[in-house]
Amino acid sequence: MNWENTLEELEKGNLRAAYKENGEWKVNLDVKRAILDAFKAGKLIEWEGFVDKHNLLPQKFTAENNIRLVPGGSSVRKGAYVSSGVIIMPPSYINIGAYVGEGSMVDSNSLVGSCAQIGKNVHLSAGVQIGGVLEPIGERPVIIEDDAFIGAGSILVEGILVGKRAVIAPGVVLSKSVPIYDLVNKRVLEKGEAIPENAVVIPGTRPVKKENEWAHAQGLSLNCALIVKYRDEKSDASLELEQFLR
Repeated sequence: MNWENTLEELEKGNLRAAYKENGEWKVNLDVKRAILDAFKAGKLIEWEGFVDKHNLLPQKFTAENNIRLVPGGSSVRKGAYVSSGVIIMPPSYINIGAYVGEGSMVDSNSLVGSCAQIGKNVHLSAGVQIGGVLEPIGERPVIIEDDAFIGAGSILVEGILVGKRAVIAPGVVLSKSVPIYDLVNKRVLEKGEAIPENAVVIPGTRPVKKENEWAHAQGLSLNCALIVKYRDEKSDASLELEQFLR
């Protein structure tokens, strides 16, 4: 399949840059190759005051799409999929190859990076940054599974996988190098391991190891994330406001 067909199928939701098979997320290498081919084939043109590749210009929606793209500077690039019932508040950006599932909200000043996968009924709060990845093509993109809540100003990059109904508190920064401590089960998640379903994650710190005597003497600490609980009726009630916003 050439890059033209690939972008069309991505926009229809028939193809995805990553997909779940037998409970495991896999990267679609053919999709990533086609996207890179599209960049190579594109030529710079002027378009409504902007300059971009001629074949990657933003999509346009109609009321029949049942997508609320609120005025104020948001953009959905060619090759991204946005499902029915999605709300996009300005200014936000959804990049090529990304997937945003039915009923999700992309709040103001949010980024959904290239090939990132956002499930159904996910709330990306204001200022959330979901990192993208095209190269190396085998790298897993950031994936947010259904019904998750990502708090304001959180940053998720480098293939972080967030399980269903998980809650990421405001200001959490997650990457491959940030350890995640499960205080409930008294364990540290393995590198690349998914944030468990229903987990509630907050920002944390950890002391610098004693081997670095100077840093330890200064009382310095490093970033980490803490799973402090798993969702219950009380935490569900605190998230009900989202339904009123719709």
